[in-house]
Amino acid sequence: MDRIRTFFSSHKKTAVFAAVASALLTGTANGLFGGGGGMLAVPAYTVLLGVDERRAHATAVAAILPLSTISAAIYIANGNFDPSFGYFVSGGVIIGGIAGSLLLKKINTKLLEFVFYGVMLAAGIRMLVG
Repeated sequence: MDRIRTFFSSHKKTAVFAAVASALLTGTANGLFGGGGGMLAVPAYTVLLGVDERRAHATAVAAILPLSTISAAIYIANGNFDPSFGYFVSGGVIIGGIAGSLLLKKINTKLLEFVFYGVMLAAGIRMLVG
């Protein structure tokens, strides 16, 4: 991992390319799947760019907020939003987002990493076995 960070710190153009490429993949995933961009952004920020785990999560959320807002507007404009439960879900997501952001600064970094990648692994296995 340190060799990767050293490489990117000494190759700034490559790091910028990696950041832009990961941002494009994050945006595409979020727009296409209605979320999940952070699952790509966090590993890209930590592995490719050498950003520490907490900053990677916070940066992913900050980057995905405007992306999600724009995607939501497009979904609503195209009639793909169901207000009968959408507003309730939105409220829960807002409350959960506040709770998660407050927990982020308190949780042990190794535990955060373990839980994040554990959730990714579980989601991947669930998708494969249906």
